[in-house]
Amino acid sequence: MNHDSAVSKAKEIAGSVLAPAARQNDKAGQFSSEAIGKIGQAGLLGLMLPDAKLGPKTFGAVTAALAEADASVAMVYLMHCCATATIATARSGANTDTILKEIAEGRHLSTLAFSEVGSRSHFWAPISRAQRNAAGIHLTANKSFVTSAGHAKSYVVSALSPEGKGPTDSTLYLVPAGLAGLSVAGAWDGLGLRSNASAPMKLEDCVVPSGQQLTEDDAGFKAMLEIVLPYFNLGSSAVALGICRATVADTATHLKSAKFQHMGLSLGESLPTLRALLATMQIETDGLAARIDDLVDHLEHPREATMLRVLESKAAAGDAAVSVTSMAMRACGGAAFAKHMNIERLFRDAHAGAVMAPTVDVLKEFIGKAILGIPLF
Repeated sequence: MNHDSAVSKAKEIAGSVLAPAARQNDKAGQFSSEAIGKIGQAGLLGLMLPDAKLGPKTFGAVTAALAEADASVAMVYLMHCCATATIATARSGANTDTILKEIAEGRHLSTLAFSEVGSRSHFWAPISRAQRNAAGIHLTANKSFVTSAGHAKSYVVSALSPEGKGPTDSTLYLVPAGLAGLSVAGAWDGLGLRSNASAPMKLEDCVVPSGQQLTEDDAGFKAMLEIVLPYFNLGSSAVALGICRATVADTATHLKSAKFQHMGLSLGESLPTLRALLATMQIETDGLAARIDDLVDHLEHPREATMLRVLESKAAAGDAAVSVTSMAMRACGGAAFAKHMNIERLFRDAHAGAVMAPTVDVLKEFIGKAILGIPLF
């Protein structure tokens, strides 16, 4: 599979599977197993595997294509891809061959379980601490907002290392679904991204064999920063781009079709203020697309400013998606507020992405520190 075929498959699934079900799944808060099944059958679950020979450009384009139809499914997909990239780069001796084979065959959905109640949006600083004995690693943790909770077949879980001394002395582990002590701890009923099953999970004395330790002790933070964060921020930016593109398209359709019947003119023909709003929405969307292209170039050809671009991308994307969908709510007026269109769902999904860790506020704090030469951690 090459770049063009991967994006084409994503667009076909988005149009035939995601779009028809998005409104009802959002209303019911229902996880789309059908969508994940189709994505797996298309070979897209294995996109981040080394053998696929596809990189950030394809990952971003596929994620954006899915997000144009349903941002919740796109979020499930990007979390799986981040988990897959982590599993695929596991330490020597990690027992990952079976899971990687299942992912390549489209039969295995994975995800990340990093955030905890005690450290909130500081996802890189788990409160839980692993314990080690002859049987393996024992994990007890309260994880919050685990995308695909109860639907994934495995979870990449973070915890402080058994001998770790600071909040970044963490280790990553691969926890299979069905492991004794692992459970979904509550329902997901969010304002936005309602179909991604982002529920809390508990690990109660889960025994993880040593072969399921993905990083060396204390190397979890490095993996989160160097493997997960770049792809997560790229994927999150791509989701925001998909939301913006769908919003512009839906708004343009409304402005062309809704009429002032007494004037015989459409809203777009009648009101220059609405045309100006639409133009601004398009400008912000195209600007976000250009920023994502720049980030892809930095990830493919790393250089001094690459991490700054990683931080900037999600912060800018979150602001852009909120801005574009907010303008659409104004431009489409009562039709949007009455939920006659997809705009209201896109508006809610945009706000959910902006507060997802690392939040826009946290990212801007990091960017400010980086500019001033202040250590980030």
